Amino acid sequence: MDIDGIERLVRPGLATMRGYDPVEPIDVLEKQLGTRIVKLDGNENPYLSSPKAREVLASFPYYHIYPDPLQRNLREALSRYTGFPASNIVCGNGSDELIDLVLRLFLREGDGVLNCPPTFGMYPFTVGVCGGVMVDVPRREDFSMDMTAVRKAVTERTNVIFVASPNNPTGGVASRDEVSELLDMGLVVVVDEAYYEFSEGSLSGMVPDNPNLIILRTFSKWAGLAGLRVGYCICHERIANYFLKIKQPYNVNVAGEAAAIASLADANHLLANVEKLRRERDRMFDSLTRLPWLQPYPSQANFVLCRVEASTGSDGTTAAKRVRDGLRKRGVLVRFYETPDLQDCVRISAGLPEDTDMLLAALEEVWNDG
Repeated sequence: MDIDGIERLVRPGLATMRGYDPVEPIDVLEKQLGTRIVKLDGNENPYLSSPKAREVLASFPYYHIYPDPLQRNLREALSRYTGFPASNIVCGNGSDELIDLVLRLFLREGDGVLNCPPTFGMYPFTVGVCGGVMVDVPRREDFSMDMTAVRKAVTERTNVIFVASPNNPTGGVASRDEVSELLDMGLVVVVDEAYYEFSEGSLSGMVPDNPNLIILRTFSKWAGLAGLRVGYCICHERIANYFLKIKQPYNVNVAGEAAAIASLADANHLLANVEKLRRERDRMFDSLTRLPWLQPYPSQANFVLCRVEASTGSDGTTAAKRVRDGLRKRGVLVRFYETPDLQDCVRISAGLPEDTDMLLAALEEVWNDG
């Protein structure tokens, strides 16, 4: 059989599906640019992982043994950290896997999933992979959810809605009243709290009274374990049992589990770093507001979204892309989006104080160069 024959066997819809746009790894970029990189495009933690986690990884004796398929030790540690019983917690290969598990559990081919863009790009990506129909309900101009439009979009084929809080890339949070309204619509409501530790609160307290609520979290941001891919969800015990039934048996590797447990034992150290990043985020926000051509949006995450208030160039290049490219030439990486709702925006991660200083100096140079 030739390649055309093979491709005819590919599931319909996948050939035209848009892939996820990941950030590039720093070692590749430093080789390309030939300079030290200030990486402010991936929302990673510049304070690194916990010293205890690094010690555990250096001395861990069981890399040759398959991991615990139920992650019992990690779930018990998470129980102490979250206050929920281990039976309400499921761990995953990053929260990305848990997004996939939600859709595998609740989605039949052709079922609808509500999405409120601009938001995390993994939602439409995973819905496409799982054969669902993504129904976009755009946010208002201030990036708040349009609850009237959400209600109108719900049909008998609508099963799930994803709500990132704080929302990536806009930084705002969903209110308890908004989530209560969504829960009352009879949907499976997935509140993605990947940036929870940087924010001013959590909606996890609503789980006991709402079996259709699922909270997602990750060790990637606050604990500096993005490269090890460990996430978890908090949900009703019976839903947790379904996830445990359908997930891959060894979905969290032994290194990730050991590092996550050590991180929870070192939570005070890591949360002190989170507080440093919160302060740096606020300092960066205040500094960006002084640039007349940038409109930064308030954020409860570890990043700030900025609208570039300038006209498109004669070659059709948006001002945001010119800013991204100019910063890149100076070794400063920020996130740029091709989507129409964000093509005039850049997202900037909070970094070390010296990273912010370099960013601000580079922004002045880029703007002065036109």
